[in-house]
Amino acid sequence: MATVIENEMLSYFTQLDESEKRSVVELLKTFLKSRKEDKTVTVEDYNLDLIEGEKEFERGEYITHEQLKNAI
Repeated sequence: MATVIENEMLSYFTQLDESEKRSVVELLKTFLKSRKEDKTVTVEDYNLDLIEGEKEFERGEYITHEQLKNAI
């Protein structure tokens, strides 16, 4: 049986477009990955994260500040 927070998350998630859903899923993966890994981040890993973020931006996988304000 789903909890109240799980139902709320599902309700919000289903209102997102595909690009927003991908962003949220990546965010959740990051949260879960950080639990399992050592908290130390190397410069190389940091730079790879920046490069991946730039690629996501170039693919249009982002929301604007205005879209975020409207979602809130």
